[in-house]
Amino acid sequence: MADESFTHPRLAAIYDVLESDRSDLDPYIRLADELGARQVLDIGCGTGVFALLLADRGIEVVGVDPATASVDVARGKPGSERVRWIYGDAGELPPLKVDLVTMTANVAQAIVDPQMWRMTLRAAYEALRPGGILVFETRDPARRAWEEWKREASYRVTQIPGAGRVVSWVQLLDVRGPLVTFRGTIEFTADGQVLTADSTLRFRERREVEAELVAQGFVVDDVRDAPDRPGREFVFLASRPLANC
Repeated sequence: MADESFTHPRLAAIYDVLESDRSDLDPYIRLADELGARQVLDIGCGTGVFALLLADRGIEVVGVDPATASVDVARGKPGSERVRWIYGDAGELPPLKVDLVTMTANVAQAIVDPQMWRMTLRAAYEALRPGGILVFETRDPARRAWEEWKREASYRVTQIPGAGRVVSWVQLLDVRGPLVTFRGTIEFTADGQVLTADSTLRFRERREVEAELVAQGFVVDDVRDAPDRPGREFVFLASRPLANC
């Protein structure tokens, strides 16, 4: 189930401006280049930023996301016809055989239901060619990133073409075991509309993630430090074994 920040059309329309620094995608681009990937499945494609970057490089991309408002934004971008967009979750994919499956940013953590997480991993496995790679990131729970999610630390004002002056901030709501819930608030000062979107992330331990990958048939090839958040996130690379392995 998609977060409210991606399902509301007005919020989806300004998401790219509010999240304009996407340098976090650079390592994924480099990995696609290193692997020589020609077909990529992007799970949780959102507004299509990463999928379109791949398409610009001549890569065949399938982007899937349950948030129709976000995918509508992606479909409206220049070059969007080069990507195959699918509304839904990974369990609703057609038969695919790709070289690389990606879940960038918060996508892996946003899949909070254990059954849905296992289904997503299995769907990624089934979509990969033998020898293909799944890559995704997740925050290290030991760093307790949620302690920094405060209004005073996140408050900002952004001037957005077509929307005017927009005020935004996030605030922590609840921490229950591995589940952390926070609220994003967006105020459109032009007309006074205030929209809130609650989001929940699951903070998984490294050993837990590795065990779940193995249970779905993957080989865990590497667990790296996230270049954009050193010491704060794990980046998992797991492969579908070759047929004779």
